[in-house]
Amino acid sequence: MTPGTTFCGACGTRVGQAAYVGAPTIEHRLLGTILPVLEITLQPGQNIVAEAGELSWMTSTITMRTSTQMGGGQGLLGLFKRAVGGGTLFMTEYTAVGREGTVAFATKMPGQILPVSVAPGQAYLVHRHGFVCATPAIELSMAFQRSLGAGIFGGAGFVLQKLAGSAQAWVELGGEVVTYDLQPGETLRVHPGHVGMLEERVGFDITTIPGIRNALFGGDGLFLAALTGPGRVWLQSLPLPNLAHALQPYLGQQEAAAGAAGGLTGTVLKGLLRGQ
Repeated sequence: MTPGTTFCGACGTRVGQAAYVGAPTIEHRLLGTILPVLEITLQPGQNIVAEAGELSWMTSTITMRTSTQMGGGQGLLGLFKRAVGGGTLFMTEYTAVGREGTVAFATKMPGQILPVSVAPGQAYLVHRHGFVCATPAIELSMAFQRSLGAGIFGGAGFVLQKLAGSAQAWVELGGEVVTYDLQPGETLRVHPGHVGMLEERVGFDITTIPGIRNALFGGDGLFLAALTGPGRVWLQSLPLPNLAHALQPYLGQQEAAAGAAGGLTGTVLKGLLRGQ
């Protein structure tokens, strides 16, 4: 098992360099550090697709078209596969008209954005909220779904989304990203939330270690993802459920403080009204 860090899955290029192997590319830049922004430059006639509502900003030369028939969503079955894979029903296409234009997408949480080259026979499995955008020939669907108990992932279960087709794509992973190249038959056991992305050829299953209490989500038994080579896997250090769990005590205090402030305000107003 060979460890690495923050590299493009298709060609080994360090994140931030706009380089792919064997195909013309759409120009892009990764701006920032822990909360990066993906900025894509489109030439006239070029376009990309993203889930509806993901746009951060764009220039006036970019036009938008929203439809259900993109991202492999042709027909009711294709639309269903994309939706159960964690995607939205609607996709938005961004096209540069007349002259060059820019589209930007910001991360939802601290992490990294990775460029990935998707091709026939070279598909990827990504955590359910990992897809950012891609060129139009991307195909999004569900690759894996498993219920891990009501307390895990907000009761939504564990889902991996499949990126297939022939496209340039960009994927968002939480926190730091560590890659491993697994040899044939080599297995890495990982907490499911830390699974960011893996090559489709990597074997994947969910196993349980009984008798070990999962302190984060509660319940007996620890769920682990078993990743078996050959192939490359990308692990994320900050799963969204972990971040939500870390913030929960502070959110509770904030709500309590807001309630106390509201009660104090009400008392003051009552006093003022009585004095009138």
